[in-house]
Amino acid sequence: MSDETTNGAVAPAAEAAGPAFTVEKIYVKDVSFEAPGAPAVFAENVQPELQLNLNQRVQRLGENAFEVVLGVTLTCKAGDKTAYVAEVQQAGIFGLIGLEPQAVDVLLGTQCPNILFPYVRQLVSDLVQAGGFPPFFLQPINFEALYAESLRQRANQGGDASLANSEPAGNA
Repeated sequence: MSDETTNGAVAPAAEAAGPAFTVEKIYVKDVSFEAPGAPAVFAENVQPELQLNLNQRVQRLGENAFEVVLGVTLTCKAGDKTAYVAEVQQAGIFGLIGLEPQAVDVLLGTQCPNILFPYVRQLVSDLVQAGGFPPFFLQPINFEALYAESLRQRANQGGDASLANSEPAGNA
């Protein structure tokens, strides 16, 4: 008899079958768009400057469940005025069963944000365009390189704390 899945969730019998990585839920945790300089900023004829801030938080929800939040803040300035600020926190609940702590850490730091990124990209683009500005498309992000950098930083700080055991904190 094979394991059955319902709405993407692995059936309980899968735990006995071996390690499993599941996406339990993907949702928007927080979203904000502000255009403090509107409508005057639409008449500005200057090259806009964009600043992107990316962060990631991981929180253990249970023995095998984790919430990963990928946050993006995009700030656009036109001269000395802020044209817009778009903030998105896209979250997911992920099940990681029967994996070694190091494998859990790697999945939380790389695979989970890779899964959430397309949702962040679409939401940011929609917000910016709905605000009356030209669409903005986030370029692909190498979460593996960001994870490797976070490992170097953790090693330099003398810490060995994994994402799975940490309190909510940024690592990207």
